[in-house]
Amino acid sequence: MADLIMMPKLGFDMAEGTLVEWTKKVGDAVAEGDVIATIETDKANVEVTSFKAGVIRQLLVAAGAAVPVNTPIAIVGAAGEPIDLAALGVKPSAPPATPEKAAAPAKAGPAPAAVKAGPVIASPVARRMADELGIDLHLVAGSGPEGRIVKRDIEEYVKVHAQAPQKIAAPPPIPTPSFAPPGEGYRAEPLTPMRQTIARRMTESKQQAPHFYITMDVDMTAALDLRKQLNALLPETESISVNDLLIKAAAIALKQFPNINASFAGNEIRIHDRINIGIAVSREVGLVTTVIQDCDKKPLAQIAKESRESIARAREGRMRAEEMVGGTLNISNLGMYGVQDFIAIISPPQAAVLAIGAIQRVPVVDEAGQLAVGTRMKVTISADHRVTDGAEAARFLQAFQAALEQPMRLVL
Repeated sequence: MADLIMMPKLGFDMAEGTLVEWTKKVGDAVAEGDVIATIETDKANVEVTSFKAGVIRQLLVAAGAAVPVNTPIAIVGAAGEPIDLAALGVKPSAPPATPEKAAAPAKAGPAPAAVKAGPVIASPVARRMADELGIDLHLVAGSGPEGRIVKRDIEEYVKVHAQAPQKIAAPPPIPTPSFAPPGEGYRAEPLTPMRQTIARRMTESKQQAPHFYITMDVDMTAALDLRKQLNALLPETESISVNDLLIKAAAIALKQFPNINASFAGNEIRIHDRINIGIAVSREVGLVTTVIQDCDKKPLAQIAKESRESIARAREGRMRAEEMVGGTLNISNLGMYGVQDFIAIISPPQAAVLAIGAIQRVPVVDEAGQLAVGTRMKVTISADHRVTDGAEAARFLQAFQAALEQPMRLVL
């Protein structure tokens, strides 16, 4: 039976996405999980995969089109079966994308010096960026289908015309602080769409969610010993990272304290059945979060594999739809930068986030009362006081601590 592939909703505030390109054409066979298209959001280019095996029977949206979420974009079915658009809930008048248009090669090149005449074809994301940066779209060369201007064209134009005065609208005058030396200048950097999204969501989180914070020390001696033993048995390309241990420990703790695996929703608290851990990944253009699904049900080796692959895709800007949604708790690890401890902002609609500091060799007092050298890591939970309280969040941290200090739990 034929099925519809929909424009995915990649975040609770996403309203539409731009279909950048089709990677499959009508008549192509697809397996479950095959990438069929790439869409553009404010945060990343995302790969859309087929949820079933079959043949691409129709492409319902042209490459370059902006599409509301949950709108049908393609039909997958058996090779010879008849397609009843009405039965599938698709309006027959919907203009299908032709294979030729979907596979049209992109035209690259710098912005032309001359002003183009006539209407400009541009994606909604590109139009918003141009409006925010004060760019005349007539001056931008489009590399999308039929010369459509897309996000990468605006970014390229900004690079080429970095000093162009028209790229930034004149800001309102700001009073110079009294401590600033007279005549000191500055360089204005326009906000990218990703940075705008981060700014909006983090501001909403801090304004709406009453955060509280608890910090705890974790003895990482046994966890690091276990990691060393496991990695000695694995190829280097399949090694387990400290982050993988943290993900599994968080999943174990969430299993014991499901109220932390929750979100605030007006007049109710929603306690989620699935435990999906989000990992904060730093990119030059901003921070993205990639989600590992069902971490409580997966062995450590599988978590390591999925984490390694999804982080690589996030850094390359080619995330999959399922990696951008459904997170129930995020982990932000700045330990690799030598940061001892910090606090993180909760990502709505989650109820908590873990901030991980560096693993350090520090002086400790052992059980015998003697001064010794220990291996410690600080972890801080930021929690939403509308959903949980200090005592419960502290017990959750104790469970997280216990999973790492008795790390055989991570492999059972």
